[in-house]
Amino acid sequence: GSNTMFSQLARTTGLLARRAAPRTATRAQRRRMGDGPFTDAMHVKKNKYVEEWNGRREITEQAFEVNPDNLPAIVFCCLLFPYTIYHFTRKELMIKGDPRYKNSGLA
Repeated sequence: GSNTMFSQLARTTGLLARRAAPRTATRAQRRRMGDGPFTDAMHVKKNKYVEEWNGRREITEQAFEVNPDNLPAIVFCCLLFPYTIYHFTRKELMIKGDPRYKNSGLA
């Protein structure tokens, strides 16, 4: 009846412990702690320049400095170029009478 149906459902969903013998692992899992696809058996020789470049990439925000040489590029990339795109896009929307501009409350 319903009792056997419940016990079958409980067994299949794991609500009741099965009476079978516990399974034992046949082989121990080996964890490689971030080795990636290369193991020691492959004898991969690290390139010191690549390793240095990777290290520099990880600390870019600490090594970055604003100075008179790179300030114009920063101003152009962060202010002038985005504002130019905004200006011309807005101008085109105004000229075409686009509903996105009309409905924005700025018109």
